[in-house]
Amino acid sequence: MNAPAPGGRLAANIAGFARLLRGAGLPVGPARVLDALAALELAGMERRDDFYWTLAAVFLGRRDQLELFDEAFRAYWSESGAALHRPQLPPVAARIAPGERAQAVSRRLAEALARRPGAHRDEPRERTNFEASLTFSARERLGGIDFESMSAEELAAARAAIARLTLRLPRPRTRRYAPHARGERVDPRGSLRASLRCGGSAIALRRRTAVRRAPPLVALCDVSGSMSRYTQMFLALLHAAVNDCARVHAFTFGTRLNNVTRQLRYRDPDLALARVARAVGDWSGGTRIGSCLKEFNARWSRRVLGQGAVVLLLSDGLDGDAGAGLDAQMYRLARSCRRLFWLNPLLRYEGFEARPAGIRAMLPHVDEFLPAHDLDSLADLARRLAEPAGVERPRRSGRMATHASEDDRWR
Repeated sequence: MNAPAPGGRLAANIAGFARLLRGAGLPVGPARVLDALAALELAGMERRDDFYWTLAAVFLGRRDQLELFDEAFRAYWSESGAALHRPQLPPVAARIAPGERAQAVSRRLAEALARRPGAHRDEPRERTNFEASLTFSARERLGGIDFESMSAEELAAARAAIARLTLRLPRPRTRRYAPHARGERVDPRGSLRASLRCGGSAIALRRRTAVRRAPPLVALCDVSGSMSRYTQMFLALLHAAVNDCARVHAFTFGTRLNNVTRQLRYRDPDLALARVARAVGDWSGGTRIGSCLKEFNARWSRRVLGQGAVVLLLSDGLDGDAGAGLDAQMYRLARSCRRLFWLNPLLRYEGFEARPAGIRAMLPHVDEFLPAHDLDSLADLARRLAEPAGVERPRRSGRMATHASEDDRWR
């Protein structure tokens, strides 16, 4: 095997390739550049296939990132990148073919190439005047674009649009009453106290009315590798809700459960999301939905699911434990809250079918099954949350006999 020449430009080229991947949205830092150089010393550069797959093994963390890596490799190391003074490499065997996301990936890569230092050094700058009277707003333009296929600038615009969304829950009547000048009920205690001030000679009737209060909102967010981008955008929505509404609780789960409500209370959204990422140790890892829900039901259910709470469960339902114990935990979660929304980004596909065991175990227990992959789906979620909920849940009528004893225990 031929080791990289110490006096060559390989280290600079690898660092430039890492900057291109980072600009296109992949989490590639200086540590991975050093790992790539060390890996190339071991694998050698006699075969171009070894060079390609060595860099892919070091720079990639998930399989769905391979398409973006392949496009970047073509642009950086092939003849199209000759102006970058990089060595030309022939086509690599077993390289993936362009797929459905080729257009979105190419757009992200083109934006990353345009942001390189010196990319527009030789181009004359022109002053362009835009007529914005008949153009669409950023919210309308980005409404139907999948979060996973957005570029860096589009993600920033989407976060700004999400920050303006508000999650408003209906305010049902509670059992408590408060004094009110035109209340529907007479307040005997208040009336007697008022009469004592004038010696009991006259009784001025005081009135009271029922208190209306929004129920708690609890969010459970999947932070596995396939849900990373969608969870980041949904946490931006929860950040606005936590700082705008009372009794909002946020949890993340992957291989374990984490309460991130305190981290989301920071006013600065970037600081809040950075604190969440620091607190969550299993980000982009595996998924154990059943065990995490079991921990939530045992430790947090009685604390945060009182007074008709509404639960938002963000997950694709792909359970690493193949749905073991998930049916019972979903049943208990559904019986502990007033409404259960399941937000699944996989619903963006028209041919979606509930084939995995985890999805089949979860689906019978939810009240609303909605997508959560773009701005339009999050806006639709805000509208549905504001709608009043019905009292009965027809989906539970067929399971009463099976879970009668457990229902009586947790009622």
